[in-house]
Amino acid sequence: MKNFRQFAGLLVLGTLAASPALAADAAAPAAGHSTSVPLAPDAPSSYTVQRGDTLWALASKFLSQPWYWPEIWYLNPDIKNPHRIYPGDTLHLVYVDAGTGNGQLRPEIRVERGNQVRLSPQIRELPLSEAITAIPYDIVAAFMSKPSVIAQEEADKLPYVVAIGNRQVAAGMDDVLYARGIKGAETGARFNVVHVGDKLTDPDSHKLLGYQGIYTGRARLERGAGSGKDELAKLVLTESARETLAGDRVLSENLDVPVDFVPHAPSRPVSGKIISVIGGVNVIGQYQVVVVNRGKSDGLEPGNVLGIWELGDRVKDRGPGGLTSSNQFKDPFAKSVALPSELAGNFMVFKTYEHISYGLVMSASSDLHVGDTVKNP
Repeated sequence: MKNFRQFAGLLVLGTLAASPALAADAAAPAAGHSTSVPLAPDAPSSYTVQRGDTLWALASKFLSQPWYWPEIWYLNPDIKNPHRIYPGDTLHLVYVDAGTGNGQLRPEIRVERGNQVRLSPQIRELPLSEAITAIPYDIVAAFMSKPSVIAQEEADKLPYVVAIGNRQVAAGMDDVLYARGIKGAETGARFNVVHVGDKLTDPDSHKLLGYQGIYTGRARLERGAGSGKDELAKLVLTESARETLAGDRVLSENLDVPVDFVPHAPSRPVSGKIISVIGGVNVIGQYQVVVVNRGKSDGLEPGNVLGIWELGDRVKDRGPGGLTSSNQFKDPFAKSVALPSELAGNFMVFKTYEHISYGLVMSASSDLHVGDTVKNP
């Protein structure tokens, strides 16, 4: 939230496991000491990282509000990135003197490498693919591999299908596509083809933000465009979900969404709305991707956590009599009132454009919908 510490501290790992002070530090704050960081009521003094854990899940074990994670993360010399935590490592919750002069203790997380006690930094030999990520990467990868929203600034810049082989009007499996705008790709590179659908407009300003993207298929590059001004790239459809038409956009299959960010609150107030949910569903739940009408220009960045407020229903105010028989005749004339919005979940931003952002719903206590409000937690 505020006073996020930059990841710059140093601590020799071996002293963590060997130091007798660690056990004392790990004790709960003494009476009269306080901390402003919202620890979970059942926060453990230590936790050994398991395969499949995410940074969000780890933060949730220690904190009632996981976006406070930067407030308690303490760097170790060979963990300059909090994502370089691996299964088998142990996280310790310790308390240190905040140095405020009023006896306040500050909780911090320190890391002990799995099955190792050493007094100097060493190279970690596990592959980076074993390190934990902020959110479930497979969900983000599945979304990005078949994009369902095209930001306005992307729509006119993306490569597009100029024509289909054999003078066909629509293309399907194994058909040839000729596309303009594909540059620097090697033969055999994979692309997704997306049809530009309905407009996405900002419900507040009514400005155009982008378009619904309809996945039509996957294609393989058979021949690059060359250097001639009018030369076109040749692709072959290797997967077809629906007809591909001239004008459809061509996107690289390579993901450009790093997930080595840390959950944290936005640096300034943000308030917007959910304008789309990926997957064609009406009700939004945990681990679904949503699009909101706020982006880089509003101060959002990957890792930002926003609360989701469920839009309150409209109900009839029938007065003190309620639904009693004596009040039934009043029903057609009863005033309609809106119930207040209630906090019903939160989501983490993982990709931003100028005016929209993609986020993953991390928790939902009730059904969420397009139109619900998002703002600082």
